[in-house]
Amino acid sequence: MLDKLETELKVRGFSKRTWDSYIFHNKKFLDFIKKEPSNIDESDAKLYIAHLMSDKKYRPSSVNLALSSLKFFYNEILRNPVFNAVKAPKLEKKLPTVLTKEEIRKLLHIIKNPKHRLLVEFMYSSGLRVSECVNLKIDDLDLAEKMGKVKHGKGNKERYFILSDSLMQHLDMYLKTKKDKSQHIFSVNNRPITARQAQKVVSEAAKRAGIKKRVFCHALRSSFATHLLEAGTDIRVIQELLGHSNLSTTQIYTKVSTQQLKKVKSPLDAL
Repeated sequence: MLDKLETELKVRGFSKRTWDSYIFHNKKFLDFIKKEPSNIDESDAKLYIAHLMSDKKYRPSSVNLALSSLKFFYNEILRNPVFNAVKAPKLEKKLPTVLTKEEIRKLLHIIKNPKHRLLVEFMYSSGLRVSECVNLKIDDLDLAEKMGKVKHGKGNKERYFILSDSLMQHLDMYLKTKKDKSQHIFSVNNRPITARQAQKVVSEAAKRAGIKKRVFCHALRSSFATHLLEAGTDIRVIQELLGHSNLSTTQIYTKVSTQQLKKVKSPLDAL
């Protein structure tokens, strides 16, 4: 039955990362419940989600991912809405990590490897997701227009992104010395680097730079959005550059921007 799940995911255009995740969670559920998919009932669904929350101590976001995976299989493939009776846990409302401009400068200064530095510059200067960045090809860029195109973004959507003058200078030098023949900008032995490798580059560089925050690739995207907002860029333009479907997703960056908060005078100082 899980073969049918994989086929349906492929037909609908979901990414390989989504296939792997949905199949993984459905296998885990069947291993736990020890029943055939056709025999699953509402009590099995509730028991498993309770197990993830109470015994496995999954975060709400992880529970929701498992629940989405299971709902897709049982609703769309088996036409058995047993998981609809399970309420998703409330998500933790954490603010994204945003680096200051000084921290960005420290991060870029500490990286000596041209490929690694360019990787960080792309995510910060263009707001790309790590998955978009590692899959970026030379033909995706229009250097004359200082623009690029994400061809397979989240939800398989296309969008344009900007290229900074500084990045383009470093990109030109990098491509002139690039040794392998891969069309991917960030490649090793003619294959694109993985998102995990990119995360390691960023987190290790942040440690070497003495940045105390937990820094992953998404922090560069968050910093891109926040710094644009602080510079007065219209939030709907930022929404378009980030590829957000809903403006509410972009509006979280209004909460992490500290520039407006710093302008507020404390009532204590007015006494």
